[in-house]
Amino acid sequence: MAIREILEEELENSLRMERGYSDQLDRLPKGSLVKRIRNQREYYYIVYRDGGKVCLDYVGKEVSEKVQEQYREAKIKRAQYRNLRSQIRQQIKFIRRALRGKQSA
Repeated sequence: MAIREILEEELENSLRMERGYSDQLDRLPKGSLVKRIRNQREYYYIVYRDGGKVCLDYVGKEVSEKVQEQYREAKIKRAQYRNLRSQIRQQIKFIRRALRGKQSA
């Protein structure tokens, strides 16, 4: 019975961690900053998905280095949080399967 309690506690911790990673992803800026060249001029856009559709929001002709760096860092963090969330989801699936297993008398 003690192992089952440990698995249940680990499942609660894993679910809490998954919510935390999802919250962190929601706090990051949406999309990526891209530079497009049209008629030999540079324009900056935020590119993101809305459902299955790719959307572009115009930012301007000039974007400060600070904003560019924020989006670079957000892209890296987004990849890290998605990777961690994927790993924790696999762990949750494993723990749930272990908890569903038959109990010996």
